[in-house]
Parts: sequence; C-alpha cells; structure tokens
Amino acid sequence: MSEHDARALARDILEEMGLRRGWHPILVRFGPNTMLQFLDREGGDVTLGADDIFFVDIGPVYNGVEGDAGETFTTGHNPEHLRAASDVLAVWNEVRDAWFYEQRSGRDLYAFAERACRTRNWRLNLDLTGHRISDYPHKAHFNGAMSTVDIVPSPDLWVLEIGLAHPDGTFGAFYEDTLLEDQSFDELWPAVT
Repeated sequence: MSEHDARALARDILEEMGLRRGWHPILVRFGPNTMLQFLDREGGDVTLGADDIFFVDIGPVYNGVEGDAGETFTTGHNPEHLRAASDVLAVWNEVRDAWFYEQRSGRDLYAFAERACRTRNWRLNLDLTGHRISDYPHKAHFNGAMSTVDIVPSPDLWVLEIGLAHPDGTFGAFYEDTLLEDQSFDELWPAVT
C-alpha cells in the first residue's frame, strides 16, 4: 500500500464515521517519511514494506469541536521499529504524568520530554510540540506551540505531541493525544480481541 492509498482509506473510514471534515489534512507516513515535519510534502509516495514503521495522524472536527490523534505502528519484527513505537508511547505517558502530578508548564514538559528521549537513545523532534484544541478553529483562541507556554496546560484543551527520531535520522515515531485528567478509557473502549 502506498501512503496515497492509505490516506484515501483513512478518508473513507472517517467519512463513514461522520468525521470527514478535518482541521488538518490526514497524515500517513511510512518508513523514511516518518522523519518529515508536519507540513513537509517532499518525501514522495512511499510504499509500506513488510518490515516497516508508520504513523497515522488525524484531526477530525465533530459537532464543531476539534479532535487530534496520532499513533505509530509497525509491520514485521524490526527490533528498532518495535522499540520506537513502544518508546514514543512511554515518553508520552511520562510527560503526561509530569503534567498531571507535577503541574509543569508546557515549556517544562518539552524539556522533560527531551531528557526522556535522550535517556532512551532517541532525539526529540522539537518541531512537534503540542498545541491547543477547541471549538473549530483553535487558532482563534491560541496560535502557538505548547512548548512555548509558561502556563500549565489545562485539561481537555491541549494536545501533547511526542515525535522521536532515530539518532541516524532514518526513521521516527509519533504519538499524540489530548491531555485529560483521566486517560483511562478501558471501560469505554474495551480491548479488541
């Protein structure tokens, strides 16, 4: 499957769910394109390999309210890809806990994230540094990155983004979600078996 085909598939699925309209384009990045920045379009239409890494990033608008989610997945058994997909989520959870339990500012959260990535031998991608969401469009309320604010981000209004990169620059991983006071959705979204 090519990235183009994957984006088309994601558009179809979101449309079926009534979430076709998005506040940002659907991003699907395979292999080396996981290193591209949000607005980069220069990577070409990469095809997903049998032993690969990829992420999906969607920003649907539902009833006038923005959502935003991104997650990394792997195919095959490449240990570095598997570690990246696991570590990006672990770093996200550590940073989220620093926000929740220690009431750190946005700027402090990304300094914390940088250290957490370095400890795991990754580089933090500081071009992916969280943002506010709200009623569409969020930029009418705040147009900037979480990493620049000296306030503690409010729950339900800020998306924490973690992008990590392999030290040799060949691939990366990405995870984002809204900062909520209770991140546990087990009772709402039972595990798929």
